[in-house]
Amino acid sequence: MKKPILWIIIAAVVLIVVLVVVGKSRSGKGVEVTVTSPVTKDITEIIPANGKIQPVVEVKISPDVSGEIIVLNVKEGDQVKAGQVLLQIKRDQYLSARDRMKAALNQAKAQLAQQDAKFQQIELSYNRNMSLYEKGAISQSEYESSVSEYSMAKEQLNASRFNVQSSEAGLAEAEESLSKTTIFAPMNGVVSKLYVERGERVVGTSQMAGTEMLRIADFEKMEVLVDVNENDIVRIRKNDTALVEVDAYPGRKFEGVVTQIANSAKNIGSALEQVTNFEVKVYILPSSYADLVQNSRTNPFRPGMSASVSIQTETRPNALAIPIQCITTRAELLSDSLKLELGPNELVEQVFVVKNDNTVQAVRIKSGLQDHLHIEITEGLTKEDRVVTGPYAAISKTLENGTKVTPTTKSSDESAAD
Repeated sequence: MKKPILWIIIAAVVLIVVLVVVGKSRSGKGVEVTVTSPVTKDITEIIPANGKIQPVVEVKISPDVSGEIIVLNVKEGDQVKAGQVLLQIKRDQYLSARDRMKAALNQAKAQLAQQDAKFQQIELSYNRNMSLYEKGAISQSEYESSVSEYSMAKEQLNASRFNVQSSEAGLAEAEESLSKTTIFAPMNGVVSKLYVERGERVVGTSQMAGTEMLRIADFEKMEVLVDVNENDIVRIRKNDTALVEVDAYPGRKFEGVVTQIANSAKNIGSALEQVTNFEVKVYILPSSYADLVQNSRTNPFRPGMSASVSIQTETRPNALAIPIQCITTRAELLSDSLKLELGPNELVEQVFVVKNDNTVQAVRIKSGLQDHLHIEITEGLTKEDRVVTGPYAAISKTLENGTKVTPTTKSSDESAAD
């Protein structure tokens, strides 16, 4: 009876010893982390932005005259040529107006002819009376009456001439209004939007803003209109290169170039949560999607498609770089004196460096340019340092100065890709 109890006691002691040994070995192992050393590489600063694709040239067409659409020759998506008749507005009232102006012009010309004949008679009488007055054959009052009649006839003749000019201008205006009842395509392109139907009435721009009837766009040239935050807009310049990713073509990156930067801001949101952005236009280079055009024979992009743009603003050759995820701004890692010196709202960039005894130390750094994966280090590290790259939870929460770690070395590119 005593032997089984003895064996149970011996087994329990052995199990406790094993657990203690395993626990010690595990506690001595430390936190498992991945590390890398800074590398020298070219860093191109990337400013990301999102937006929509639109044609570079899109013309809004509104009528100059009002009336009912009686002919509509196009539908949305049609290809059109410059000078092609798109639609026609009812001409009846404009024909009547032109005929009235023609009649008014003819009447003005007839009145001018009458006034001209009358003036010639009065002019002859005036010349004769002036000769008689100089010879003393007529009195001064008779001469003055002749002068007054001559002056009046001359002014009436001038007025008739002005009436003719006014009628000619009115006729030209009526003929122009009549010609504007036919709407022609101003350029080659595609009817991207059609807002009217045959039989609808439209308002001309001569009265107010006018009815927008349709839009014609050149789909051969497309761009992305993106919103860039005010903190980033100062770093963007015209002709900066960009990479464009379109949701409709996953895995493809198209080349682009910045063509226009807005001077005025566009505010988004309420007054309390307002975001200030600037509109930037990025032209998509046709050479980057030439293969898609060959396959479909049409432009692969459509207005309104969602796109993400990475604007490349500046390149720093041979920069000392580490993966972006290495950096933390945890305030509790700073010394009390440094906290007082910096103030409560100032963030300090730090990384964890593994020392020779496999403990970590938070090191303050200064950074420069960054791309999608790497960031330039201008101060605080050397190429020989071993920098912790992960896991993220350890960098952002659990690691402290002096923490024991078990490092696994990865290359900078492998760490950045994780």
